[in-house]
Amino acid sequence: MIKEITAKTMLSHVPGPDSWFGLKYNLNLYRGCAHGCIYCDSRSSCYRIENFSDILVKFNAIELLKKELPAKRIKGTIGTGSMNDPYQPVEKQFQLTKQSLELMDKHGFSVHIITKSDLVLRDIDLLLEISKTYAAVTFTVITTDDKLAGIIEPGAPPPSKRLKAIEALSRAGIYTGITMMPLLPFITDTEENVKGIVRQAKDSGAKYIIPVFGMSIRTGQREYYYQKLEEHFPGLKGRYEKSYGLQYQCPSPEHKRLSDIFTEECQRQGIRIGMEFFTPVKSVQPTLF
Repeated sequence: MIKEITAKTMLSHVPGPDSWFGLKYNLNLYRGCAHGCIYCDSRSSCYRIENFSDILVKFNAIELLKKELPAKRIKGTIGTGSMNDPYQPVEKQFQLTKQSLELMDKHGFSVHIITKSDLVLRDIDLLLEISKTYAAVTFTVITTDDKLAGIIEPGAPPPSKRLKAIEALSRAGIYTGITMMPLLPFITDTEENVKGIVRQAKDSGAKYIIPVFGMSIRTGQREYYYQKLEEHFPGLKGRYEKSYGLQYQCPSPEHKRLSDIFTEECQRQGIRIGMEFFTPVKSVQPTLF
């Protein structure tokens, strides 16, 4: 179901420094996500989203941004994609992401987009303009196997499309990379998978990879994830319960070894671990004289 809602504010301040994504502000134009990733942390009860499969569209988002952007003294990087995908299918209809990028460009803000969708290519010319300040597009890739991705990320474009999108953006000169997170214990946490992601990232022109060698599981998210494990990976729920109980942080049993393998492969391929950030600047207030 798609429903329009009224938002009170759009830009939230990110407690800094943000050592992972380099963000100063966070922006969520929608609530809920159609990509249906079985591991999504945004299903957690703490976020108070009643039905994450419902897409709530903040119909007054652009009007709010027109007021909020010029009022910010520090023109730091605005991130979008933390709670839902800014290029999920509903964006084709409402184009809130595109309109917000136009405003960011107008007011001189930098942007970091996290997505699983090749729909971002629609806005490549706009991203090139923002790149004169700073623009980064990061694709989540936790497996290069389209068939497996169809199970764990059933509504998202397959990894093969994401890698082609990385290639197109990189060729155009846009700073592009990968978040290799989460790595799902007993599913995607293999040496073969990690090396495959690094190699295909390099072949596609990705400039960096941001890794996490495990996942988080919270109340609300846990129940949904375990339901899907029972459906697609019979018997695996028991391994999780035995290994992690009710832990929030669930590192792969192989996380130390995989981290070493990842580091060595990135060095071999010449790809950066972690990304370069934009340095925020304060707006200068005009004087009378």
